[in-house]
Amino acid sequence: MPTVLDILATKGDHVHTIAASATVLEATQLMNDQKIGALVVMDGRKVAGMFTERDVLRRVIAEERSPRQVRVGDVMTREIVCCGPDTDLDDASAIMRDRRIRHLPICDDDGQLHGLISIGDLNAFHASHQEAHISFLSEYVYGRV
Repeated sequence: MPTVLDILATKGDHVHTIAASATVLEATQLMNDQKIGALVVMDGRKVAGMFTERDVLRRVIAEERSPRQVRVGDVMTREIVCCGPDTDLDDASAIMRDRRIRHLPICDDDGQLHGLISIGDLNAFHASHQEAHISFLSEYVYGRV
């Protein structure tokens, strides 16, 4: 079975991170510049939280707080769900579905960050493998294999 490492092997393991002390304005500018929907909030080398578009909408805009003054650490999601590098993709999909999250940090047993996968990464991986499988079956059915 494919694991999250298979996605990271294609996507790469670079993760956009930010410190909890950064302002929401700095974080959203980084997200816009990189065309991403989430940042991993780091405390040294450990994951401290996630800062997502949803956090901006719910905890900043809806509460009429100033993005220039509010710190990421004050509005980030603190309940972090991580998975290990060897997590099966079906398990990662189930975690994201059950927890209603779109980004899943990949951490080892020591809490070190190894990457980040999104629901889009999972969908793209499944789609490409389904295309390959369909192509193989088509070749088999029509006797070209």
